[in-house]
Amino acid sequence: MPSLEDRGFVHPVASEITPRDVYEGRRTLLRLLAVGGAGLALGIPARAQVSGPGKLPKLAGARSAVSGAATMEKPTSYEDVTTYNNFYEFGTDKSDPAERAHTLKTRPWTVAVEGAVSKPKTFDIDELMKLAPMEERIYRLRCVEGWSMVVPWVGWSLASLVREVQPTGNAKFVEFVSLADKAQMPGVRSRVLDWPYVEGLRLDEAMHPLTLLAFGLYGEQLPNQNGAPLRLVVPWKYGFKSAKSIVKIRFVEKQPKTAWEQSAPQEYGFFSNVNPKVDHPRWSQGTERRIGEDGLLARKRPTLMFNGYESQVGQLYAGMDLKKNY
Repeated sequence: MPSLEDRGFVHPVASEITPRDVYEGRRTLLRLLAVGGAGLALGIPARAQVSGPGKLPKLAGARSAVSGAATMEKPTSYEDVTTYNNFYEFGTDKSDPAERAHTLKTRPWTVAVEGAVSKPKTFDIDELMKLAPMEERIYRLRCVEGWSMVVPWVGWSLASLVREVQPTGNAKFVEFVSLADKAQMPGVRSRVLDWPYVEGLRLDEAMHPLTLLAFGLYGEQLPNQNGAPLRLVVPWKYGFKSAKSIVKIRFVEKQPKTAWEQSAPQEYGFFSNVNPKVDHPRWSQGTERRIGEDGLLARKRPTLMFNGYESQVGQLYAGMDLKKNY
């Protein structure tokens, strides 16, 4: 199989890679927020607290009461969130999606839900958006490359869709397939990945209340470059565990081969949990660079186990060797 370099993939330059300093620690504030309904208990108004520039249709959601669904860290600016992206269907440079994704047409749009389910269905995107009440969730996203953001997403737990389609006993995993249209997505003409982009979760990971189907950010519908009209957000996993512009969701018995596993299995495993104690083969995972708040001399942040969501999701991996199951 050709290497990523042979496929035309440009690896991060040295300044984009975190140093080999390994830190340990816990964020006690998140532990306090881990109590179910913390936002409501603190008297936070049940409406979106942050908003975008008003260029896209509004998509406000009530502040989520799911344990761990709100961090008090400062959200990354809307400009940074929408101009610094990984979305290889539009190119490998961080600026490519914002510059090129205007070609993506998000209406009409359908999402086929199929496989080992009792009630398979093809949803129109506007119908799907109404399946469950919209919520605002302020999540941290830590990318495998060593940069991080804090993003106010709008959507609802993937578990709502899982319950709607009723998986059978054969369903052990959930596979997500993204749009791969050369006419709309210039990056699909490259050999960086074997298109379409495929991602996967274990069924219990998909059912976890923090796993989000996102339809918006900053109180507005998703911009094209951020994965419109819907994307997957799993806050305790690396940024690449985030299927965008989803067109198909399949419930399957066998563990699906994800796009990154196929392209570089020695570097990208199925689970993709944030683990600062296990280095990527080419750089450390011990620290991260928060987009928008650091200069050349700024100290990098320590990366937290499971991206700081250990108290909510650590039990999913009890007894597993997370170095082997990377």
